[in-house]
Amino acid sequence: MDRPRKRPAERLAGRLPEAVRPVLRALRPRLPRSRRVQRRLFQAAVLGTVLALTPATWLRLSTDDRIRTVADVPDRDVAVVFGAGLWNGRPTPYLAHRLDTAAELYGAGKVRVVLVTGDNSREEYDEPDAMRTYLTGKGVPDDRIVSDYAGFDTWDSCVRAKKIFGVDDAVLITQGFHIRRALALCGSAGIDAYGVGVEEPHDGTWYYGGARELAAAGKAALDSVFKPDPRFLGTEEKGIEQALATAGD
Repeated sequence: MDRPRKRPAERLAGRLPEAVRPVLRALRPRLPRSRRVQRRLFQAAVLGTVLALTPATWLRLSTDDRIRTVADVPDRDVAVVFGAGLWNGRPTPYLAHRLDTAAELYGAGKVRVVLVTGDNSREEYDEPDAMRTYLTGKGVPDDRIVSDYAGFDTWDSCVRAKKIFGVDDAVLITQGFHIRRALALCGSAGIDAYGVGVEEPHDGTWYYGGARELAAAGKAALDSVFKPDPRFLGTEEKGIEQALATAGD
């Protein structure tokens, strides 16, 4: 009678020193055999999924009635444009599209002043000044543009717009996948805001931005609850007040 053939792993184990064999057995993957354990693992996976999606659901439900187009957004004194990166010192295409929308709103008389908020944490990287230069090239007067040089993320930009620049109501301008988070955070910061979501082709950048928003929704929920101070708060500035006074001349 033929003896059953050993599997390769068994033949290898037979050639190993006796002291090593218990270690290999301990490292061997073991699947839960109990139906109770399997059920609990499934329930934990479902709960984890629900918890992960709850912030994104909150963003959608809390902002649905605040998203508008250029044509139907209510008039506001201030448009807030969030930074979206520079290439060789110039706005990236996504940032340029945000600024195009701001210029369109200004030209239509929907807003009177544009607050550009972005990153200037390094001397060689200056989002707000690049945004200002782009807007003036689109016909927005320089004295109707106010720069926030410490808008390091969406929460920081919203809090600083309220506490530093005195913005009480605004039109927020960013891409469609980001507009809900911007609206929710600025609302939590005390700004009565409507948002215009800039449409983009559904390319790789768009899908990356959408996926990133799922992860960022959790931080947004925490920021809304705990309301941390921005990385740099600073003192109050009169730029918006002065720009509105000029706009009233």
